[in-house]
Amino acid sequence: MRLYALALAALLPGLAAAAGTARGQGFGNPAAPVLIELYSDFECPGCRQYHIEFLPLVMREFVVTGKVYLVAHDLCLPAHAHTREAAGYAFAAARIGKYREVADALFLHQTEWAASGKVWDAVSAVLSPADRTKVAKLAKDPSVLAEVQTETTDGLARIQRTPTMVVTKAMKQHRFEGMQNWGMFRDWLNELLKQ
Repeated sequence: MRLYALALAALLPGLAAAAGTARGQGFGNPAAPVLIELYSDFECPGCRQYHIEFLPLVMREFVVTGKVYLVAHDLCLPAHAHTREAAGYAFAAARIGKYREVADALFLHQTEWAASGKVWDAVSAVLSPADRTKVAKLAKDPSVLAEVQTETTDGLARIQRTPTMVVTKAMKQHRFEGMQNWGMFRDWLNELLKQ
């Protein structure tokens, strides 16, 4: 039994990726040599900057090329008034395969909805009428609300601030908090991939 527990502990980074995939929050090839788990909050200005400036570079150079599998973890920091609603819409959108569109819209229009509280306006603008109906209904579903809470609880047990990246290769983890210098991070990740 102890050996089984050790084997399970060794697989935990992969299990985290599988959970993100099931929710539609995993991007790239799950068999990629490197896993990046990105922890962010939809109402965090630093996460917005990261999502708009840094993440597209990671996606283009490492995820699309099959070198990295990226899993997004959406947390609801207590200081942000509308982040739980935003996360609910994102999790609901993930269930119909529209996570990326909704997450992009939430970060792109964060300034407006964070000030006005009109989160739905940002979300609905990127969905078809049929998808709006599905997402609005799913966002109230107790299982989606429970997912949002579990993701937040689990994430806050692992990280101290957002955005945070946890990069895993061959069971070794590296943590990056806050915005990173792209050139330095790219060079570091390329070196990690050679190991």
